[in-house]
Amino acid sequence: MEKLRLFSFALLASTVMLVVGCTPTTSSEAPSSSAPVSSSEVVEDPSQGITATTIKVGNTAATTGVMAAVGLPFNAGLQAAFEEVNDAGGIGGRTIEFVHYDDTFNAATGLADTEKLVEDDEVFALVGHFGTPTVSATIDYIQDVGIPMVYAATGINQLYFQRTPGNPVMAVQPIYKTEGRILLARVYNEPELFGAVDKVGVIYTADDAGLSIKAGIDVEALELGKSAEVVSQAGSGDFSAAVLALATAAVDVVIVATNQAYFPVALTAMAAGALEVPVLTSYVSANPYYIANANVTATRPVYTNAWVDVSSPDVADEVTAFATCINAYSALDEVTKAAYAANSFAIAGYIAAKIFIAGVERVEEEGKVLTWANYIAAMESAPIDFPLGGVIDFTDGKRWGVDSLSLLKYNKETSLLEVSRPIETLSEILA
Repeated sequence: MEKLRLFSFALLASTVMLVVGCTPTTSSEAPSSSAPVSSSEVVEDPSQGITATTIKVGNTAATTGVMAAVGLPFNAGLQAAFEEVNDAGGIGGRTIEFVHYDDTFNAATGLADTEKLVEDDEVFALVGHFGTPTVSATIDYIQDVGIPMVYAATGINQLYFQRTPGNPVMAVQPIYKTEGRILLARVYNEPELFGAVDKVGVIYTADDAGLSIKAGIDVEALELGKSAEVVSQAGSGDFSAAVLALATAAVDVVIVATNQAYFPVALTAMAAGALEVPVLTSYVSANPYYIANANVTATRPVYTNAWVDVSSPDVADEVTAFATCINAYSALDEVTKAAYAANSFAIAGYIAAKIFIAGVERVEEEGKVLTWANYIAAMESAPIDFPLGGVIDFTDGKRWGVDSLSLLKYNKETSLLEVSRPIETLSEILA
């Protein structure tokens, strides 16, 4: 099998005035997500955060505490990409200025920091909006204000919008509801991996991530006529009670519906409870760091979803470009550069920056003023190819993130995740 390093994650209302130089615009000039602006109704006045020489953007991410292992490399990848474009002269003569606050993965802090970025720092856009707590606490605020938000480092269902042209919320990562459907579809449509499955156990956490994934599992179970065969158990702490309940129910496979903070704990509980069945979980835990070798056995193999492939020969140049970018980033020492050059969270930040940059470049190429409305219209004008093989499509107001996933399997001998099934849509899996 091909080896794959994938993108993993944990991986969360009022209005403001736009600023034109020193003169505030009127409320009628400010784009609003409640009344989406089409490409034919774009605002032709400069937005806040834009000067003749700079574009100010920002995010609030956890760079201390337990989630610092995600937030620090994520922001490093983001800033490395910005420094790269700045060193090349910027975009249309403008360099990118980045402002960051540490929200410690706390919703209240994240909301306060987001308001500070928008209202005090007057950033043009939120780039790499980070983590389930902050994203979930700020979506309504972002839409009320109308400020572009490019890339959310979570997949909560609040980010899913069917068709909303002009919507400033532009998530990229797969939405958990879609992922939950794909996880269950894999179980019942991959007999070579899971055999003849009767009962499926679901361990979920009663938080935004767990409930969002479970919602997708429940939808797909109904579609497949398997609702009675899916046994769900909420878990917290050591998950031992949930494991015991699923063992008693004699499930054939377990889906762990949670983020990477809880997945290792649930897997350890399964090992302690001798629940010897295959385990599947979200792309946010698709990193060997979260899988203890001792918890994986021949009868308890571990699978995760993934959505960015860096192993294909087709993206070899892009992998090299990412490593070169990280190694050139002036804020990192040599040891950290070496660690981040193969870090999936750093790749995530790099992708977030590249997608934001693509939108700015489109506005520049179109010869339009860089405003919120013009930027969103540019992002919606055509699908965007992002580094390492992906495509995100915001056209016609699509806001449901990437909807294709591969399946990885943990290899005990190499301690790596390897490709078990290629990137496929839900329809392709069912077919």
